[in-house]
Amino acid sequence: MQQLAVAKARVSTWRGLERRTRDVGELLDLAIAEDDPSLEAGARGEIEALEKALHDREFQLQLSGDYDERSAILAVHAGAGGTESQDWAEMLLRMYLRWAERRGFATDVLDVTPGEEAGIKSATIEITGAYAYGYLSSERGVHRLVRQSPFDASHSRHTSFAKVEVMPEVEPGAGIEINPDDVRVDVFRSSGAGGQNVQKNSTAVRLTHLPTGIVVTCQNERSQGRNRESAMKVLEARLLEIELEKQEEEKARLKGQHVDMSWGNQIRSYVLHPYKMVKDHRTSFETSDTTSVLDGDLDGFMEAYLKARVGENA
Repeated sequence: MQQLAVAKARVSTWRGLERRTRDVGELLDLAIAEDDPSLEAGARGEIEALEKALHDREFQLQLSGDYDERSAILAVHAGAGGTESQDWAEMLLRMYLRWAERRGFATDVLDVTPGEEAGIKSATIEITGAYAYGYLSSERGVHRLVRQSPFDASHSRHTSFAKVEVMPEVEPGAGIEINPDDVRVDVFRSSGAGGQNVQKNSTAVRLTHLPTGIVVTCQNERSQGRNRESAMKVLEARLLEIELEKQEEEKARLKGQHVDMSWGNQIRSYVLHPYKMVKDHRTSFETSDTTSVLDGDLDGFMEAYLKARVGENA
């Protein structure tokens, strides 16, 4: 049903563009016949809007992967460095929530582990919307921050790292089967906010997938059942991501390429001191408007990555 809805929306969009193109052609003919500058100005404005709409459609055509049109589950993990990296992880979480808001996507924070002094150690969020995974696949990897530390009295320059994981949401019947005997379920009291029900009752859920060692924790919901449902959704997405990574590694091996997503290989650097610059090391796309990027303006980076990905697969 979701695929049918996406297909219908795609057809509706193209038919709408066809209708608008026909209308603006008629408006141009009328402007010429009447020699009316106001009609000409209106037609020019509509042509510019059509050009932008077509550019957006061209960009979307690059999202042709098997799972690109799905919603996404995104996880942020602070690297070594204590409070500095935990604060950076929280900045990244805010950046992706702002990006989703710009896109009109719904977000649901499934789990957050706060830092001791500031920031977060890790967080997992669900981002629901058409092509959310396709867009966010560009964000998978290690992100590096260089800035003057707000936690250092001398304001010396610090470098912090955080890792971002992006997984496609698993649809029912997608072939990901989990044997209940392979999952250990632990329940405990939530450590976060949420009222007396959360603090007094064992509502938090931890799932351990014994064959792979994957551990998923969810504690943001008020009920144990909802947390278990969310945790299972994340576990399914992680198992699917493992399968996709195996496929990517095999493709890279056949092409003679080396794929390394370890902590020592950052995909993007965010420099706030001594100058301002955000640069993607895979595509060389960069901007000095660091404030906009950290407020969720990521489309330029995503577009550059998707274009490069299409070129690699050609």
